[in-house]
Amino acid sequence: MTSKAIVGQKVGMTQIWDEDNRVVPVTVLRVPPCRIVQIKTTLSDGYNALQVTFGVATPQTLNQPRAGHFNKAGVEPGQKLLELRLDEVDDYEIGQKISVDILGEGELVDVTAVSKGKGFAGVMKRHGFKGQRASHGAQKVHRKPGAIGQCATPSRVFRGKKMPGRMGSQKTTILNLQVVQSNGEEETLLLKGSVPGPRGATVLIRNAVKAASVGGES
Repeated sequence: MTSKAIVGQKVGMTQIWDEDNRVVPVTVLRVPPCRIVQIKTTLSDGYNALQVTFGVATPQTLNQPRAGHFNKAGVEPGQKLLELRLDEVDDYEIGQKISVDILGEGELVDVTAVSKGKGFAGVMKRHGFKGQRASHGAQKVHRKPGAIGQCATPSRVFRGKKMPGRMGSQKTTILNLQVVQSNGEEETLLLKGSVPGPRGATVLIRNAVKAASVGGES
């Protein structure tokens, strides 16, 4: 059940020390307050969601449809428009600000972002193939996938076959990351572990939907 969500930007990784003097690797996210531009409901749009923006955009850089959208809502234009899917949106109103304070220390969250693009990669790097043998009969094929044919029946390669291709640049979700620190004054959020995407990537953060299964706790 998704009850809380917010948008941030990835700053990078660092480490801090906990109360037991153990090193904790954390990802730093900058989470400025999000302004609600539109509220979507099941009756009007078929699903519940909040359309939000963050940051500040120069009005001259906006096209007419987007500028009119902000003017209609009476909200200061932001850098991007994103949707936060929530189960209930009755307690929200247009123009309301959502800050990082909605997430507390120790909570589990799910993060979604576009992973780093790695360019064209072979099957060993992209899919973890072990490669061909480095002995008799193998000549200049050590990193190739091997045979992919299907003989005369069905005489084609099925869709989804693991082959060389572009690696990364995919929408990726990491589940059950722990909130180490939430600072509303500095507009920062520290999450234990890594978060997809390069520095500056837009990251969607929501409360963990499968938190009950972690460690067998309810």
